[in-house]
Amino acid sequence: MLRKWLAPFIVIAVLGSGAGMYLPTRVHAATGSIETKPDAQKMTDEERLQELEVLIDHFSALTGIPWYWLAAINQYERTMNKVIKSRQAYNDRLVSIYYSEEQWAGMFNPDPNDTNPASIRFFGGIGSDGNQDGKADRNDPIDVMHTMTNHLLRYGITDKRLLTALWEHYHNPRSVQRIEQFARMYRTFGKLDLSKRAFPVPVRSHYSYRSTWGAARGWGGRRIHEGTDIFADYGTPVRSTCYGIVEVMGWNRYGGWRIGIRDIHNVYHYFAHLSGFHKELREGDLVEPGQTIGWVGSSGYGKPGTQGKFPPHLHYGMYRDTGLSEWSFDPYPYLRRWEKSEQARR
Repeated sequence: MLRKWLAPFIVIAVLGSGAGMYLPTRVHAATGSIETKPDAQKMTDEERLQELEVLIDHFSALTGIPWYWLAAINQYERTMNKVIKSRQAYNDRLVSIYYSEEQWAGMFNPDPNDTNPASIRFFGGIGSDGNQDGKADRNDPIDVMHTMTNHLLRYGITDKRLLTALWEHYHNPRSVQRIEQFARMYRTFGKLDLSKRAFPVPVRSHYSYRSTWGAARGWGGRRIHEGTDIFADYGTPVRSTCYGIVEVMGWNRYGGWRIGIRDIHNVYHYFAHLSGFHKELREGDLVEPGQTIGWVGSSGYGKPGTQGKFPPHLHYGMYRDTGLSEWSFDPYPYLRRWEKSEQARR
């Protein structure tokens, strides 16, 4: 795996332009053959993150681009690959950054799978050879990361300049915002593995819930229930289910006092009908799994301050970002999983 070969076989050549930075190929210890595409499909999630961390750290050391920005770009691309069917196979690779054939090889290149750096440059493609194996291969994690860092270095390595580079790459403010959020999470928590989860109320408290996602709702017009209701006593602590950033806090005529948290997987977690917020919590704050963010109540279905139109409960919803919009999906299976996991640790 990558970690095993980077240290003994690293060979770096940095050219004066900054665009000629190279990383090593992988040398098989037994045969001496060169392999540049470690198979992420054969790795566990833990192994994949370990190998990705090594790769990102080396690119960060070579370019000066903070590791958390590179990690954030790769993670954002991973979340987009998950929702775009034609790109889902890219998440089987160590580096999830996607380039289309036209971007990589050049729009007018007669060979969309071209790996020749010279002809790619001739046809205006952006693909580059990061490990000096003579090929610019968009299936090679080193070549892909090298191509992305080349683009970023054209603008600079400060946060402001990196945001400009991201805008020039994506031309989508939503994409830039997400990557900036992910970078903050990685920088603050200092690790790639931010997958830990927590049940939204303490498992030792009195509560009940069942699957109601998609059920009809009448108040406020014809609509469906986009979440799971967890019935609990007034004042039961409501906890963050994830590492994330508080995107929204305040009143919503449907959800009452509510909080929205974005996690590292680009999922928006929605907590509604609260009786109040934790006094130290603000929009833009970063939170951890199990952190108290508010308390169960019965707010909503009216103007600010409306209470008591239904029994106290937490409405918990999950929404996945598609890059242009968001869609709700059933949180019930996830709640069951997180609940069982916490109960098993008690």
